[in-house]
Amino acid sequence: MGTQYEWITTPNTAGLLRGALDVERTERGLLPHRLPPWARAQCPDPQLAMAESQPSGVRLAFRTRATAVELDTVPTKRRYAGAPPRPDGVYELLVDGRPAGRGSVAGGDVVTVDMAAGTAELRSGPAGTLRFTGLPDGDKDVEIWLPHNETTELVALRTDAPVAPAPPSGRKVWLHHGSSISHGSDAAGPTTTWPALAATLGGVELINLGLGGSALLDPFTARTLRDTPADLISVKIGINLVNTDLMRLRAFTPAVHGFLDTVREGHPDAPLLLVSPILCPIHEDTPGPTVLDFHTLSDGRLRFRAMGDPAERAEGKLTLGVVRDELERIVTQRAADDPNLHHLDGRDLYGETDAVELPLPDQLHPDAATHLRIGERFAGRIFAAGGVFAGPDS
Repeated sequence: MGTQYEWITTPNTAGLLRGALDVERTERGLLPHRLPPWARAQCPDPQLAMAESQPSGVRLAFRTRATAVELDTVPTKRRYAGAPPRPDGVYELLVDGRPAGRGSVAGGDVVTVDMAAGTAELRSGPAGTLRFTGLPDGDKDVEIWLPHNETTELVALRTDAPVAPAPPSGRKVWLHHGSSISHGSDAAGPTTTWPALAATLGGVELINLGLGGSALLDPFTARTLRDTPADLISVKIGINLVNTDLMRLRAFTPAVHGFLDTVREGHPDAPLLLVSPILCPIHEDTPGPTVLDFHTLSDGRLRFRAMGDPAERAEGKLTLGVVRDELERIVTQRAADDPNLHHLDGRDLYGETDAVELPLPDQLHPDAATHLRIGERFAGRIFAAGGVFAGPDS
C-alpha cells in the first residue's frame, strides 16, 4: 500500500451496494449475492451457486470528495482444464455516471474445472488490491462495478476522504432475469453487459438476475422477482431450457404461466416484458442437450454443439423455434386480461443478419461487440419513445 495518501477505511456494508439482493458475512469480508438465502437453500446446484454469486450488475455506490480509492477483494477465478486461461475479471469506475477507470485484481481463489471428468478443485489464495487515483476533487458520486463473471468478496474500502452511501438516484428500477447472455457471458466489462448498457441508455437502475445456465423457470426465481421492489420487469427465457433438455412442451407452457402468475402476485400492474431467445443457429431447429465439443477443447478452444434430433420435436422436445412460438402465443392469450404484459422476439435483438456479421464465437454466447449491439437495440426498442418501458413523457 502506498504512503502518499492518508487513508480512511470504510467498512463494507450492504448500504454501499446496489444490485445485490443479499450480502453474506464471511471470514474474509462481505460476499454479495443475487438470490436471497432462502432461494439458495432450495437448490444446491453448483452452477446456480456460481452464477448467483458472480455480481453481475452489482456495484459499490458512494458519495465522497476522495481523489484516491483502494478496494481489497478476494476474487474467485475459474480455470478450465485444457482451455486457455480466462482473463481476470474487470472492475469499472464511474464518477458522476461517466467512465473514469478500470482494472483487475490478481490473486484470490482459483477453481479448476475439468469438464471431461466432471470435477472441480478449489485452491484458496490471498486478497488483492484495486487502486484508482487522480479522481477529480470535490463532492461526487462514485460507483465501482464489480466483475460480472467473477465471484468477489469485499475485504476493505479505503479512500483519502470520508465516504457516505450514495443518495437515491430517483430513477426507476428495472428488474431483469435471463440466462448467461443476460448475465454477461463474454462482455468486455460489467458496464457493457447488454442489460447494463441498456439500463444506462434507458436511464434506469438495474437489478440483474441474469443467471448463467440457470434461467430454468425455477419457482424460487419467480418468487424472488415477486418479492423484489421494481418499476419495470423483464424475463428472457428459452435457451437454458433447450440446452439442458429440461422439459417438454407439455411442461413448458404451464411452467411459463405459473412463473408469470407468481411475478404478478407482487407486481400486478408493472410493465412486464417476456423476451424470447436471440438467434442461436445450433438450436433453432435442433433440441438439446448442448454439450462441449471436446475436439475443439483439445485445440484450446471452447465450442458447443447440439446433441438432439430435430425429429424429436414431434415428441414435444423444445427448440428455440418452438419456444418463441409458444411464448408469443402465451403473451397474446394473457394480454387480453393483462394489458401491461408485452412480448419481444429475441431475434429483433440478434437475428440472422447479425449472426453473419457477428457469429457466436462458441456457438452459444455473444461476444463483447454483440453485447453492445443487443443493449443498444433493447434500449432503442423498449426504453425509447413508444417502447413498453418508456416514461409517460417519452
